[in-house]
Amino acid sequence: MTPARRQPSHAPELRAAARSLGRRRFLTTTGAAAALAFSVNLPAAGAASAAELDAARLPGDPFTLGVASGDPLPDSVLLWTRLAPAPYQADGGLPARRVTVQWELALDERFRRVVRRGAATAHPEFQHTVHVEVGRLQPGRVYHYRFRAGRWTSPAGRTRTAPAPGSRPAGLTLGLVSCQRYDEGYYTAYRHLAQDDVDVVFHLGDYLYEYAVDSAGGSRGLPKGTLPDLFHHETVTLEDYRLRYALYKTDPDLRAAHAAHPFVVTWDDHETENNYADDVSETGGPADEFLLRRAAAYRAYWENMPLRSPQLPHGPDLRLYRRLHWGRLAQFDVLDTRKYRSDQAYGDGWQYGGPESEDPRRTLTGAAQERWLIDGWRRSDALWNVVPQQVTFSQRYNSTTLPSKLSMDSWDGYPASRERVLAGARAAGVENLMVLTGDVHVHYAFDIKRDFSDPGSRTVGTEIVTSSITSGGNGSAKPSNWNTLMTANPHLRFFNGLRGYATVSLGRELARADFKTVSHVTTQGAPLTTAASFVTEAGEPGLKPA
Repeated sequence: MTPARRQPSHAPELRAAARSLGRRRFLTTTGAAAALAFSVNLPAAGAASAAELDAARLPGDPFTLGVASGDPLPDSVLLWTRLAPAPYQADGGLPARRVTVQWELALDERFRRVVRRGAATAHPEFQHTVHVEVGRLQPGRVYHYRFRAGRWTSPAGRTRTAPAPGSRPAGLTLGLVSCQRYDEGYYTAYRHLAQDDVDVVFHLGDYLYEYAVDSAGGSRGLPKGTLPDLFHHETVTLEDYRLRYALYKTDPDLRAAHAAHPFVVTWDDHETENNYADDVSETGGPADEFLLRRAAAYRAYWENMPLRSPQLPHGPDLRLYRRLHWGRLAQFDVLDTRKYRSDQAYGDGWQYGGPESEDPRRTLTGAAQERWLIDGWRRSDALWNVVPQQVTFSQRYNSTTLPSKLSMDSWDGYPASRERVLAGARAAGVENLMVLTGDVHVHYAFDIKRDFSDPGSRTVGTEIVTSSITSGGNGSAKPSNWNTLMTANPHLRFFNGLRGYATVSLGRELARADFKTVSHVTTQGAPLTTAASFVTEAGEPGLKPA
């Protein structure tokens, strides 16, 4: 959510040529260096690239960044940790040597009934991160996990497997989070989420921000000099991004949320750079230079997120879109609306729509991801078809008189792309479409309309937009544009500008959305309030107050 790009947009054919040239230059001019710097292949068996460090000689507690789990499958869980005795140092306080880490998975929180255990290697090439895919598990079960390295034991985490394929679970509760700029407040909402009764958390983008963080942590107001100067510049290099993840993950409330629930993550822009589009940077600089930065950002993202091996990056490329199931109750099609998109029209920002933004060749998802999404709907046997993604899907006018400006960074800037997706849902017979969104630092509840320009047209789905964890500061329940947006968009059923998170409970008869807020984030300890609740009935799209 950003100011307009500082350079005018180009014609579609010029943008395509620039992308092609950028990739060729990346593979030729900088190819050798990039391949060396961003290769993701682990050393071959018996040919390790670094000597091993005896875990008994670790200089301090290596589990300062906590533990996490993600992408639950019916028979498998993904466990994550990162060894960093000194998280604010570029090397994490460890030499460039391999470390063996023990892990165990149990049915109880005291680890008296351990069902799986093993060892993994924390490689220096991956900043001593560990991703363990534990298989042969029972579906629909809660598990507890922990790691050990030398004499150190990690905090315990709680995770779960998805229900068996074809099963019909009675319900599922999701937590929705987004936009957690460290220097704009405390993660109080995460402390509440850690104690909330949810099955899975969906992180919908902007896990970190690339902007400089001063020694006082910005509006956190830490004692001056608390943070080292190495955070006080924008992230550009692999080292920069790794350090920024370390800063964020030292927050105890974020660590608590990760330990309490499995996460399903997708990025937006700030994990790399504000409002980038494919290989077009915010400032429109050389594509090959930006691809190097993107490669660094993508590698650090995979290293620090609970992601499985299919999401391993390859240079500046990482396939983040993927599909998960919760029996026959829900299918989740997790999108990436950043990496494959056409450049924002009219220079980005809020602009009047026109021939450039309405060009049918423009895409927010890319053609391959769009086909994947629609083909997945055709094969779906789920009651609820849920699309976790990044930017506002529903039409959003910012004026009560027409024509109104629209956000060129959201689906409004790509109306043909949105129409193809909605047409695909209709053709596939999707009855219970739900879109989950972040990015805009406010809570929204939308009815998705067949024709947004006609308030009386059929409602075809629901969009739940979660506010930020901290981004934007304290916020307010009724932002200055509240009356305008509520009047200009009759399909907008709720709007609140405080920080917080949302929960969505999916059942066989209906889905319920609860919008949860905290009164402030610039100081700690704010209580949690449910600002509003809505339901939508299966087979009858449209939000109603709960």
